[in-house]
Parts: sequence; C-alpha cells; structure tokens
Amino acid sequence: MPTRKSAAWPLSQAYVALVIYASLYPFSGWRDQGIAPWAFLWSPWPKYWTGFDIAANVAGYVPLGFLLALSFLRRGDARVATAGKLAAVTVATLSAALLALLMEAVQSYLPARVASNVDFALNVAGALGGALVAAALEMGGVIDRWSRVRGRWFLEDARGALVLLALWPFALLFPAAVPFGLGQVLERLEAGLAEWLSDTPFLEWLPVRDIELQPMVPGMELICVVLGLLVPCLLGYSVIRSSGRRAAFGLGAIALGVAVTALSAALSWGPSHAWAWLSVPVERGLVFALLLVLVLALLPVPPRGCAALVLLALAVHLSLLNQAPASAYFSDTLQAWEQGRFIRFHGLAQWLGWLWPYVTLAYVLVRLSSAGRENKIGA
Repeated sequence: MPTRKSAAWPLSQAYVALVIYASLYPFSGWRDQGIAPWAFLWSPWPKYWTGFDIAANVAGYVPLGFLLALSFLRRGDARVATAGKLAAVTVATLSAALLALLMEAVQSYLPARVASNVDFALNVAGALGGALVAAALEMGGVIDRWSRVRGRWFLEDARGALVLLALWPFALLFPAAVPFGLGQVLERLEAGLAEWLSDTPFLEWLPVRDIELQPMVPGMELICVVLGLLVPCLLGYSVIRSSGRRAAFGLGAIALGVAVTALSAALSWGPSHAWAWLSVPVERGLVFALLLVLVLALLPVPPRGCAALVLLALAVHLSLLNQAPASAYFSDTLQAWEQGRFIRFHGLAQWLGWLWPYVTLAYVLVRLSSAGRENKIGA
C-alpha cells in the first residue's frame, strides 16, 4: 500500500468537472425533443466531419483516462499485479465511457449541442488510450521512479499543493487583465449579481460603491505581477524539503508562467503579439519576483512559514486586483474567448483563473489550522 496519497485522483475529479462544463456550456435553452436521450446511439453516422473534431474528441478524454487509471494503479496490489493493471485500465475506461454517454445524452436537451455516437466513440477511444499510457508507464517503472523523486523532493502531505500547482498553468491560459493576476472577479461578480437580481426588490440590497473603481497605476501593476508569481512559488516551498530544490522549483515555475502567459496572448491576439503583455511594469515585476523567489528559497523558512506567507501574498494580491477595473481592451478580448473560437476553452480556463487563488487560500488555511491542532495535541 503506498504511503503517499496520489494526486491523480483529485486531478481526475477536477478534470471531470471541466468535462461536464465544456460539454454542457452554455447551459441555456433546455428543451425536450420528444425522443429518448440515448437515441443518438442508433443514429446514422454523420457524412461530414473534420480532422479537428476527431482530434478534439479523442484528446479531450485522454487525460481523464490517464488520471483515472493512474489513481487506480496507485492503490494496493494493482501496482505490481498484471491483473490489477488490466482492472485499472478497464475501470478507468468504463468510468470515462459512462461520463461520455451521460454527456451526450444530456446534450440532446440543449439546442446548441448535438448528441453524436461518433463523438461518444471517439471519447471512449481517447479514454482507453490514456488509460493504456498510464498502465505502460506503470509497467515501465516510470511511476515508481516518480514516486521516489516525489519522496525526495516533497513532504508526505504534499498532495493538495501538488494538485493546485498542476492546475496553475491551465488557470493562466485564460487572458488576465494583469499578467499572472488570477482572481480578479469582484467587478464582474457585482455586474452579474445585479443583472440576476434586476426587477426584484433584492436589487436594492446590493452595496453601492462610494467611488468608482480606479485604473491600476504602474506601481500597483508591478506589485501584482510580483505577488502573482510569488504565490505558486511559496506554495511549492511549503511542501519542498531543501533550499536547493526550492530554488530550482521557483525558477521553473516562473519560466512556466511566462511561457503560458505568452501562449495565452498568442491565442488571444495572434502569434505576433505573444509578448505584447511585457510592458515596463511587468518586466520589472518579473525581475523583482525572480530575486524574491531565489532569496526566499535560500532562507531557512520552514514549510509552515511559507504557507503563512502564501496567505499574506494572496490577501494583498486579491485586494489590489479587485480594487481595479478591467480595461475596455481586455473586455474585448474576453468577448473573443467567450463568444468566438475559444468558446470550448471557456470552462477549461476561465473558471480556473477565477477560482484558483480562492481555493488555494482555503487549502492553506485548512493546512495551517490542522498543523496548529496537531501541535497543540503534541504539546
């Protein structure tokens, strides 16, 4: 039985939520066509389809099959027995197939979506491929080697932090008004709530601002960039054992964040504008963040101290971000994502970008409170 809990299971559940959101978006216009929701299984195959449709339907379920199989493979004797590996692949594929079947059936009630037996078959094929890759990596000893590396690098209770760190790059894919500025939701939340409560007496209950949100000045933008990079690095430091490994992780996290932000800009405005977000405040923020990350990595700050610094950085970061409005230019970019060619990424990245810092905040609070209770019991 493994001594460390695998991050594959919570990651698979997060991926299930994203599949459901992407499959059923925009969640409007529900209607009953008078046919059974499983009737699509016997429908004629479509005459026309594109290579992109095939690749997207297969690729969308590969990570799910991989994560489900891996989570089953890391339990009990499934790690060593051939029968256990076969069972893990079978259960993972059947679980993903059941989800795909349910999504296609529910899509029959949405006018914007079309239930398809081809999509269902491709989804199952993708899940099977992902599950087979997980089994092959397990048989080749790759997963065991990763477990040994994880044991050398990370603390025993690192699973929650590793899950959040794995989701961070995907949260950056959706364009942010301030680079690395995840969690800027207050302005949009207020507008959505006001629209939802319009024509009701509860609209008067909403708080009214005394002043309008002011645009972010360059100095505040620099601080937000620094904090936006510092938070995932400190989260990693809170579960990494040694200073040298902390420094390597910090450098890698910043490099990954810069690369994903450039990819997001390229998707939004075109490849020629991949680095358009590198303004003077952002460039200086990157330099300051790099220096702070290296200094904090080399200081003997205990894991619990790093977790406390995550709370402080998140509190300041979210406060600064939500006191500034999104620019009109940024709002136009959101329209391209939400109504244009990026609509399929709407649920995959936007909600992660909104929720990641708040989930991280809750995780660190729970972790610190648990550590405090353990210390009291030990005393």
